[in-house]
Amino acid sequence: MPVPSSSAHPPRIPKTTWLKLGWAWLVVIAFTVYGGTWLAQPLTPVAAMLCFAVLFFTIIAASFGVVHEADLLAHRLGEPYGTLILTLSIVSIEVILIASMLLGPGEFPTIGRDSIFAVMMIILNLVMGLCLVVGGLKHGEQEYNAQGANAYLTMIVLLTGTALVLPNYLSGAGEFTTLQAWTIAAITAGLYAVFLGLQMGREKRLFIQPPAGQMAVTAGSATPAPNEPTSESGDNTSIWRSSALLLGMIIPIVLLAHHLAIVIDYGVVTAGAPIAVSGVLIAIIVFTPESLTAIKAARSNEMQRSVNLCLGAFVSTVGLTVPAVLVIGLVTGKQVVMGISMLETGLLGLTVLLGMLSFNGQRTSVMQGAMHLALFAVYGFLLFNP
Repeated sequence: MPVPSSSAHPPRIPKTTWLKLGWAWLVVIAFTVYGGTWLAQPLTPVAAMLCFAVLFFTIIAASFGVVHEADLLAHRLGEPYGTLILTLSIVSIEVILIASMLLGPGEFPTIGRDSIFAVMMIILNLVMGLCLVVGGLKHGEQEYNAQGANAYLTMIVLLTGTALVLPNYLSGAGEFTTLQAWTIAAITAGLYAVFLGLQMGREKRLFIQPPAGQMAVTAGSATPAPNEPTSESGDNTSIWRSSALLLGMIIPIVLLAHHLAIVIDYGVVTAGAPIAVSGVLIAIIVFTPESLTAIKAARSNEMQRSVNLCLGAFVSTVGLTVPAVLVIGLVTGKQVVMGISMLETGLLGLTVLLGMLSFNGQRTSVMQGAMHLALFAVYGFLLFNP
């Protein structure tokens, strides 16, 4: 994506942006006025399908709008700030959708863990695998910042182990007690805040594309590589405008999330599908735009940006979703089950181990990408045939 111009008069807002924004708010108004009637019980299959199609299209379009504005901010502010804005924006949407499912009419005590697990398998295996394959086929072996990748993977091991595996060995039912839930939520949020602070501060160099031929950025030389987006000064108007448009795209998603939760609830129950499918749907809705951005970055030989988007997205998912889900459950009295099954624990272990071997300080390859895609295929099969 070309770097936006930093002229005194920034370019006009594209018509496609206005169309996305206008359509999103039009749907918000329509569902605010008529949603109660359209989604009234008993809900019919035709009404459910039509409402789902409109809501799905609208939220996906708004998510693409969020990604576009966040991508502009990424080029204005440079790394890792730009990627952080994109990741946090997308993960915030996921938290909103999960909260809507938890607070909706149905009972989805496992929606938090199902969404986190689905995001892990989709982002760390499907999307990361596509990035390695697409980037490798076009550019051969690609370089990235090995220290940053290891930092992400270390956080993933700790956060997923604590949130998704540990509950099975505490109560036996995959749940935290009240005190345990408050403690885990505080520790997770606190650790993630520390990680973000270091990522934007003294450890910033770990998440920047290293110079050609290297796999790290030495201390005191944290300058972006030639193909890395850089911060542009003197264009505060564009920054504020993109920030306002980003917010304008996120708010409709917040307002439509409750209606989407009702339709997903109906669809899962009517189809007799596994409850975990709800988590997969949320992951697909939320992370499709960011996934395309990561694949595009790999194809442009910006593997570090792909790593930041994929590994960073999952770290943010766990760091934000776990505290949010636990606190919602504690405040509302809703049951929250976080412990994953033995099968999912095995897939989690394989994913983490494969990620560590793929980003062990060597350049990436197509073979590694094929392995990640194979593991995702196994997950997809076992989702419906456990």
